[in-house]
Amino acid sequence: MLAQHAAPPPKADSVLRIALAHPTYWPEVRRGAERLVHELARALEGHDVTVVTSHRARTTRTVDDGVRVVRLWRPPDGRMQRRLYEPFVPLIALTHRELRAGGYEIIEAMQPGCAVAAAQTGVPTVFSHMGVPHRRAIVNRRLRLELTQRAVREAAAVTVLSEHARDGAYRWLGVEARVIAPPVDVDTFRAGGPRSEHPTIVCPADAREPRKRVDLLREAFALVKCEHPRARLLLDARTAPDGVPMDDLPALYRSAWVCALPSWGEAFGLVLAEALACGTPVVGADLHGIPEVLGGDEGIGRLFSGDDPAALARALLEAIELAADPATAARCRVRGEFFSARRCAERHEALYREILTG
Repeated sequence: MLAQHAAPPPKADSVLRIALAHPTYWPEVRRGAERLVHELARALEGHDVTVVTSHRARTTRTVDDGVRVVRLWRPPDGRMQRRLYEPFVPLIALTHRELRAGGYEIIEAMQPGCAVAAAQTGVPTVFSHMGVPHRRAIVNRRLRLELTQRAVREAAAVTVLSEHARDGAYRWLGVEARVIAPPVDVDTFRAGGPRSEHPTIVCPADAREPRKRVDLLREAFALVKCEHPRARLLLDARTAPDGVPMDDLPALYRSAWVCALPSWGEAFGLVLAEALACGTPVVGADLHGIPEVLGGDEGIGRLFSGDDPAALARALLEAIELAADPATAARCRVRGEFFSARRCAERHEALYREILTG
């Protein structure tokens, strides 16, 4: 595939023309992959970066937050999804045509269909797998396995978000993937200001998604209130009927005492890293990629095991005690800065140049 790319290798300090491809983008969708693309595009300053994505309207070309964004028309695929096909399959051909015409030196795709579309342009492609490769995850949609295998086979490199995801990529896809943790905008997500008067736990997870286990968090919180009757649990109003707006996540993290993510199946747990950057201790499940966010430091949060509300409640109560310690915010901030967008962008750029000069 590299031989098809006719451009000479770039100099070490040259400006790269980069495309980041994902079917959905900020602000239409604000989940992990979309936020990763948004922050990475901004952090690759000094390079010519274009985000190639889609929406339900006609194709548009705009500049958002200093980043060039192409939003392709997204063909309807509701009938295919009802028949359990991989989402966005009708978008592959349109994405391929756009990427082929863009004159890019390298393309990074965050979804299998986009990666297949990118690789077929002849431009060196990085396939960034956003989840945890596992048999159940890659066979539960028609064409997902075929597209994922093809993306892995045709990409110049494959990246994942955690060591746990790397193990899954090797076991289920037979590929040695690079680990690059997702970026945190540590200038936006920063410590400072007082916490709420009473213990407050924030959970930005999608309450509609069973694996996020928001119901378990509700049960655990009922136990927390036995010790802290005036404690509050803040859930995302977009996904929880009794939730609150989370348009200003940094402010919510800073005022909260704890950020909780009881999910299973997380490749990383970006919201926990963002909360740490704001100086707020975290609680997560002792599963999959979440322990890697804490890095074994019990001074910045707690992990819990199993699906017992009492176990989660104990972890929340211990994290509340951590929040009361004036030294905790600084420890959390240090860990959050480890995942800075600048550091993430440097690792991606180093991979791009390695591919282009190899």
